[in-house]
Amino acid sequence: MRAENRTHFPHPAPAEDILLTTFPLDERLQRDGIPIASIGLCQLRLMNDRRWPWLILIPQRPDISEIFELTPLDQTMLTFETNMVAAALKKVTGADKINIGALGNIVRQLHVHIIARREGDPNWPGPVWGFGKAEPWPADEHQAFAARILENL
Repeated sequence: MRAENRTHFPHPAPAEDILLTTFPLDERLQRDGIPIASIGLCQLRLMNDRRWPWLILIPQRPDISEIFELTPLDQTMLTFETNMVAAALKKVTGADKINIGALGNIVRQLHVHIIARREGDPNWPGPVWGFGKAEPWPADEHQAFAARILENL
């Protein structure tokens, strides 16, 4: 794409600027995810399990559990932000596969998982859910990883 034809988007707000108190967040998403940024519609969080590069997008809309409950504009924004984050995750990790899912069987608040997988990772090719014990990110490592994701959005 030629430079003059590129669309420029505002840079995501850093995690420390996210007003978490203004948006009700399920306590499990709060507990298990590290805030990275607010990127528009969604809050972007890093799952606190370094076995897999695993990002979560949470649309900042109260009382929504299904994608079809979002307005058509919000559905479009969610698709756009999901694709943008997935592309950044693939670029940063060099993953073999990016898995995307909005399940919500346990945590009802709408959220989208974006997970980088590669052959030989823990439990490949099986699911990441419920496998083994989470390995929390050290602070310096998750901050560096988050910075690389933000640089590639």
